[in-house]
Amino acid sequence: MVPVRQKSADYREPPPAPLEADDAAEPDADSGVDTRTAVVNAAQHGQRVDKTLVDMAPEFSRSHLQQLIEKGHVQVDGAVAGTASKRLRIGQSVRLELVPTEESLAFRPQPIALAVIFEDEHLIVLNKPAGLVAHPAPGNWSGTLLNGLLAHHPLAATLPRAGIVHRLDKDTSGVMMVGKTLPAVTALVRAMAAREVHRRYLALTHGASPEAEFSIDAPIGRDPVVRVRMAVVAGGRASRTDVQRMGALGSSPQGRFSAFSCTLHTGRTHQIRVHLSSRGLPLVGDTLYGGKPALGLERQGLHATELRLAHPISGAALAFDCRPPADFAAAWAHVLGG
Repeated sequence: MVPVRQKSADYREPPPAPLEADDAAEPDADSGVDTRTAVVNAAQHGQRVDKTLVDMAPEFSRSHLQQLIEKGHVQVDGAVAGTASKRLRIGQSVRLELVPTEESLAFRPQPIALAVIFEDEHLIVLNKPAGLVAHPAPGNWSGTLLNGLLAHHPLAATLPRAGIVHRLDKDTSGVMMVGKTLPAVTALVRAMAAREVHRRYLALTHGASPEAEFSIDAPIGRDPVVRVRMAVVAGGRASRTDVQRMGALGSSPQGRFSAFSCTLHTGRTHQIRVHLSSRGLPLVGDTLYGGKPALGLERQGLHATELRLAHPISGAALAFDCRPPADFAAAWAHVLGG
């Protein structure tokens, strides 16, 4: 590529010398966007737009550059490129706007109302509502609990994952803890690994169990068929959940629902959802693991209700109980009253 020219070269003219694009492109003074311009050389004649963009911005992946084309951030001779497969000709001018990726904007402070149950200089315990994502991920790069923590206290930016030491799924409500200092984060992680943190959940499921109390001790790993799910698999990570039936509703298999209290001994991804589903007891509303909306719940019927731990710095015993939100509480009462 050669620096952009005011006049495009004609095919009958000798090809321009094969020089590199501007390596030190300056951000656009008005928008703050890194803009790079170049002219197609002889070696790039007939080349796809996306391949040429790799020459202009080798530090970015081809897939990201293709997304910029789709979003109209690439122009050829002043016109939007349109498609990544467009072929270029010698002398054409290419303009690339390197707008920030969604992921690069993820770890930024955003004012989010946090329902704080307890807070001191080392620890936050909060009530996470259903629908709030704990940590940025594809499809949820902003508006997460992490974004709110970064706005809540500046030191969060210096901590791994802003101090989040365990997560609740997006549609799970309830109590969770966050470290505010590195010593606190380290102590919390060690306490969880040593199984010194007590966590109890309330779960509403389809189906019924013949046992009033039981433990599910089954390894959990990535589902080999559906990669977005976890599953009970040989070679998975050791996982144990203690389950106690609190109530049931309905006499037929189609109409039966159960209410369970679940205590975690490990903290695997989707652990309660996977363990109960493996016993034919998928959570109400949990379509990923075989459940469906019912009892007025459109989200999965899981609520983190109890947290017991030693303070990560002082060692003082801490205990927190978190009442379910209205949608879950109504469904829970309906099943227990059945």
